[in-house]
Amino acid sequence: MKKDLISHQLVKYLEDRGVEHLFGLCGHTNIAVLTALETSKIKFVNTRHEQIAAHIADGYARAKKQTAVVLSHLGPGLTNAATGVANAALDSIPMVVIAGDVPSHYYGKHPHQEVNMHADAAQYEIYRPFVKRAWRVDRPDLFPQILEKAFQLAESGRPGPVLVSVPMDIFSMEIEVELFEKVKQHTRTLHKPSLDQETATRIVEKLIQAKNPVLYVGGGIMLADAAAELQELVDHLSIPVAHSLMGKGAISDDHPFTLGMTGFWGTKFINDTTRNADVILALGTRFAEADASSWEKEYTFDIPKTKLIHIDIDPSEIGRNYPVDIGAVADLKQALKAINRVAKELLPEGKKNEELKAKIAANRAEFQGANKEHIASNAFPMTPQRILQEVRDVLPRNAIITTDVGWNKNGVGQQFPVYEPGSVLTPGGLATMGFGAPAALGAKIAQPDRVVLSLVGDGGFGQNPAVLATAAEENIPVVWVIMNNYAFGTIAGLQKAHFGTTLGTLFKRDGQPYSPDYAAIAKAYGIDGVKIQSADEFKSALETAIASNKPYVIDVQMQNIPTPTAGHWNIMDIYSPDKKVHHVAVE
Repeated sequence: MKKDLISHQLVKYLEDRGVEHLFGLCGHTNIAVLTALETSKIKFVNTRHEQIAAHIADGYARAKKQTAVVLSHLGPGLTNAATGVANAALDSIPMVVIAGDVPSHYYGKHPHQEVNMHADAAQYEIYRPFVKRAWRVDRPDLFPQILEKAFQLAESGRPGPVLVSVPMDIFSMEIEVELFEKVKQHTRTLHKPSLDQETATRIVEKLIQAKNPVLYVGGGIMLADAAAELQELVDHLSIPVAHSLMGKGAISDDHPFTLGMTGFWGTKFINDTTRNADVILALGTRFAEADASSWEKEYTFDIPKTKLIHIDIDPSEIGRNYPVDIGAVADLKQALKAINRVAKELLPEGKKNEELKAKIAANRAEFQGANKEHIASNAFPMTPQRILQEVRDVLPRNAIITTDVGWNKNGVGQQFPVYEPGSVLTPGGLATMGFGAPAALGAKIAQPDRVVLSLVGDGGFGQNPAVLATAAEENIPVVWVIMNNYAFGTIAGLQKAHFGTTLGTLFKRDGQPYSPDYAAIAKAYGIDGVKIQSADEFKSALETAIASNKPYVIDVQMQNIPTPTAGHWNIMDIYSPDKKVHHVAVE
């Protein structure tokens, strides 16, 4: 019976699954795997912090539409990666985390870096609240089965991360090669559920009979690769599309029936359209708080007055925040194929709605007109509106952007046009500061022929500037635009508006605004960087950065003004009951 080291067989297994990149950081528990990778066609992407590794893997999985693999060390390695893995979990991103663990023969003896305050050899339990499942490999012969289960679970149903925690001695054990060969016989693709004819017919009939139907879409459209099917339905029945933050890009922002983002950062026109709909077909969304104006019916959704049809791959999301008239558990691509088929059977010529199309066009023009002054402003520090507009002007339509949190997330959701599905990667569920900069590296590795740009605040970029080391070592040509307001700007605006102070939110040194020179930091890492000195410099600097096809940092000072808000978020009432206060600008 042929035997081989588990570390070598693991690498061969990953190769067989089509894994091309592994993201991580070394430790004494996983160097057997790194050694096995040395002769592999799998590229190990080395990082300086495990959170960076997890965010790079997250961006890679989104852009590649493939499960990402992270290699971690135990203890602090695993806890460092936890934020990035949790971010992926809340955004339903498939990821397999393989982590070294304490030697199995030292369970309970408190070996180096073991986490065992409440149970021996229990480090894998740290991940239980946010991964789909956490395994500890207690026997070497079970490792192949656990790996196969891990990938299948990460990719099926609602996707998400899983953890496989492997005692370091098991990596260095030999087992029969046949055990790995056996699991390779298992299918790598599970067929996904669709809608039956009767349910699809009921849904289409309700949409056709409705006076003011709306499609409300979330990030599930991108996860299911269902954007083409969504547009087919919109084009056939002329139904307007509103979206959550995560749903941005599901249908192009220049499509005549795209409304835009709902909720706190949505416009009054968009929120009024969804609130006054008589039927909403929700697709792949969880109706998150900011998107739904804290679920208060006066602002964005008035359900059950509006009849809700909700389709999602995850049954726990259906009815979580609103009662449904029709609920269906299905893969969105398959479900929309069924709905489109029925729609063409019942209404072969489709429907037209020129009046609504004209209203949407007029609202767009009005919103853009209201922004003209900010976009044209030559002020320095720059207005965020001008930064976003000039980034959009320079980027190709299919460029991938990553955001962090603050203006670069909320402003992008509200007023930055996105034209292709999956071309804006944002931390939705966890809203993780520090996501955008490393996620861009993952996206570029996954899509090397597309321009990738990270819009990130100085607070977010400052979380993990060591991302530049990986960019330099691997020569990954990402452009970072640091929208630098010398603050945790969004929180500063909240705190100032409600409590009259900015303690802990503004960056100061000796009482004066302070920021590191991120362009100089980039140069110290061996990366090109420029610190913008006037508004007129920005656009040409961005063109130069993209044309260079090298990693590039642009540090641009930005005014600390709030993203306009027309919706509602109940935290405002918690801070200042009955005062209707939102954010304010902070000098």
